[in-house]
Amino acid sequence: MSMYNPAHPGEILKELIITPLDLTITDVSAHLNVSRKTLSKILNGRGSITPEMALSLELVFEKPSAGHWLRLQNAYDLWQSRQNTAELYVQPYRSNYAS
Repeated sequence: MSMYNPAHPGEILKELIITPLDLTITDVSAHLNVSRKTLSKILNGRGSITPEMALSLELVFEKPSAGHWLRLQNAYDLWQSRQNTAELYVQPYRSNYAS
């Protein structure tokens, strides 16, 4: 079952972790060892959670797991891609052999 327009994982990070813990972007970026700009892009849905970022989030916040962050990013990316399937310019493969 596919989800309808899943939230960007950066929005989830912001709403469920950073805001409730009353953390600043500057402090979190320092703990994650990334620039404030990089973290801001993720939190605003303009940047992706990479495997390295997912692992850093797991190590800094302990939960959710890196795999969870990557699944959220994958679901978001796939949904976004499905909105533009016509731009892929592909056609179903049709075998020349009768079955």
